[in-house]
Amino acid sequence: MGWLWSWAAIFPLDNLGHYIHWHFILISRSNLIVIILMVLTFLAALFLPFPGRSSRKENK
Repeated sequence: MGWLWSWAAIFPLDNLGHYIHWHFILISRSNLIVIILMVLTFLAALFLPFPGRSSRKENK
C-alpha cells in the first residue's frame, strides 16, 4: 500500500496554482491547456477524414 501513496500526487499540490490574467479573463494555466487540447481535438475531428472512407467509395 506504500507504493500507492508515492504515486498519489505526481506534482506537488501544496503551492498555489498559476493563473493567467488578460483584461477581465482570469483562468488557471492547467484549465487553459485542457481547453486548448479540447478545441484541437474538435478541429481534428472536423477536418481529418475518417479511416476507411476512401475504401467505401471504391467499392460502390
